[in-house]
Amino acid sequence: MNNNGLASYFQFKNVNWPNLWSAAFETIWMTIVSILIVAVFGLLLGLLLYETSGSNSKAVKALNWVVALFVNVFRSIPFIILIVLLLPVTQVLVGAITGAKAAIPSLVFSAAPFYARLVEIAFHEVDGGVLEAAESMGATKWQLVFKVLIPESLPALVSGITVTAISLIGYTAMAGAIGAGGLGQLAYTDGFQSYNNAITLTATVVIVIIVFAFQYLGDFAVKRIDKR
Repeated sequence: MNNNGLASYFQFKNVNWPNLWSAAFETIWMTIVSILIVAVFGLLLGLLLYETSGSNSKAVKALNWVVALFVNVFRSIPFIILIVLLLPVTQVLVGAITGAKAAIPSLVFSAAPFYARLVEIAFHEVDGGVLEAAESMGATKWQLVFKVLIPESLPALVSGITVTAISLIGYTAMAGAIGAGGLGQLAYTDGFQSYNNAITLTATVVIVIIVFAFQYLGDFAVKRIDKR
């Protein structure tokens, strides 16, 4: 295809730039809000999985099984299906089933279990000798968690949240196909359904740029945190 052919295929003059930047802002907003909630919720789930693993108590084993079941089930459901399944929950939580806010519950429920497993792995990789030394010095359980376990695994936790954030950006694009807003909806409705290939391509490029930005920030944070 020659340059004239490409120009006719991608009519960039038909791109509504204000709409594009507005959609980009929605995508970034959905990602940031979701990742903040996921960071807290996933950390708690991962800590619960870590603390209840390997216990001889039947009650603790049962708790570990329930949490692991929740994590594994929600990790297994394809995101586009999960959005539909959670529509009643979304309606109750945010009062709507369309728009950027309506995407948040599905994004959290899909990403938090994924991050929880990364948190659990990061905690298990902490040197047991460090924990034993802190415990022998009289550290309480909460002190072990907040002053030893989390600080020692912080580079892995930040790396994990970066990977999760990038996955969430992809999820926001899928959510846009059913009215969640953002670049995904713009690419689908104004691009694909309107046969405007320029919008689809431009929205894709902006999504890639956002992914690169989050990856850079995550890598930068890990380098600053990691003292090894």
